[in-house]
Amino acid sequence: MSSLAAARADNFYYPPEWTPKKGSLNKFNGQHALRERARKIDQGILIIRFEMPFNIWCGGCESMIAKGVRFNAEKKQVGNYYSTKIWSFSMKSACCRHEIVIQTDPKNCEYVITSGARRKTEEYEAEDAETLVLPVEEDRSKLADPFYRLEHQEEDIKKKKEAEPRLVRLQKVSDARHSDDYALNKALRARLRGQKKRVAEEETAAKKMGLGFRLLPASKEDAAAASRIKFAHKFDRNRKDKRALIHASSIFSDSSSGSSQRLELEAKRRKINASGASKLLVGGFKPSSWTQGVATSSNHRRM
Repeated sequence: MSSLAAARADNFYYPPEWTPKKGSLNKFNGQHALRERARKIDQGILIIRFEMPFNIWCGGCESMIAKGVRFNAEKKQVGNYYSTKIWSFSMKSACCRHEIVIQTDPKNCEYVITSGARRKTEEYEAEDAETLVLPVEEDRSKLADPFYRLEHQEEDIKKKKEAEPRLVRLQKVSDARHSDDYALNKALRARLRGQKKRVAEEETAAKKMGLGFRLLPASKEDAAAASRIKFAHKFDRNRKDKRALIHASSIFSDSSSGSSQRLELEAKRRKINASGASKLLVGGFKPSSWTQGVATSSNHRRM
């Protein structure tokens, strides 16, 4: 059955009741060779697949239809330009089912929107787009003059001679760069393998450090920024506090009295620091003679 269905799909299946006198299979089946595409062939209309030649604005909903969008369009002849036929394409927009009609313009080798839409205006500078500006009708008519053409031909030859050395040099560089495809491919693959290896090593090092992400490679800027950071301020302050506690404690007292005295001195020092900081915040307070006296008394007691 599958082979029979394929034969019917390709129009190669001849039923038993067919005879050569009945003509072709299409005539025997009462259908056109183009099937559904030719359902309006009696009106001179053929269904084709039409591709939008430029960007347009839909006349029904003002939506943009981009260049290259395809439609099922009805194609028919609407006139002639000398011996060239003028074709019309009617289609329905997908956004709002609005009818759009586009015709060919053989005179200007262009498409023209007849109804249902308007062309999107896109202006640009030829230098920015790196394109050549085609001569307009006025320049074309001037080129018909032999003297005008000769004058511009000499200018073009002069520009060619000036640009020829640079073009030859660029061509040599391009040929040297793309001469050996195997070597270029080999170098590119080697670079990619080295990059993958480096990334794997960095990920392994990050896992050993207990990090869940890969660190970037070290740079000179990072080293310079790290060298400017100093962490010794807090360490020096803690070391001075510990030495002050050691000097304030007595070496002749027992361990219990020494520990209690150390805790008492630590509490006094914290109270003095807290009161001094609060006075400084309120009125710019400076250490008074009372704090100096406390320090002196502690030194005498240590003596």
